[in-house]
Amino acid sequence: MMSFIQSLEKRRTYYNINRELPVSEEEVLDIIRKVTEATPDAFNMKSARVVVALGEKQDQLWDSAYEAFGGQVDKSKTDSFKNGYGTILYFIDEELVKSYQEQFALYADNFPVWANQSNGMLQSNIWTALREAGVGASLQHYNPVINEAVARLFDIPAGWKLIGQMPFGGIGAEPDGKEKEDINKRVVVKK
Repeated sequence: MMSFIQSLEKRRTYYNINRELPVSEEEVLDIIRKVTEATPDAFNMKSARVVVALGEKQDQLWDSAYEAFGGQVDKSKTDSFKNGYGTILYFIDEELVKSYQEQFALYADNFPVWANQSNGMLQSNIWTALREAGVGASLQHYNPVINEAVARLFDIPAGWKLIGQMPFGGIGAEPDGKEKEDINKRVVVKK
């Protein structure tokens, strides 16, 4: 079992993915469910929504993404995502966020910010947990261009806002190494 820091360090952007998962589909879905339940949200709002595209829906998603851009994106890039086992679509339930803004007016301006923060934590947590299970993934942002296509394809409620897409699958190749930074430029300690 990896330590938490090791898991974070192993979490990388994997573009070379395939449909050969190192664990079962049900194990992947179990990871997604458990991490979604465990990830915090301000006021326990539970504003994040997740849709997992598999099989035919996976293919349709990335074909639709390419079509939504009218050929102005590299087809080999969208095909590389399509080659994965599946894609996790991350949403924020904006209707729920609005209900919290109305219920707790003093904090109204903060609820959209908090919902985005929680969604970011969810994305990072799932990404890291998948990598710990030997599954590669990347985080993509083809929204808002693909929003309408995704809404039609998955029958998404009007109040859900698409935040990101995470294609995942078996690891075809490890990414190149990352250059270490001087972390003290970003982490400042004062006494």
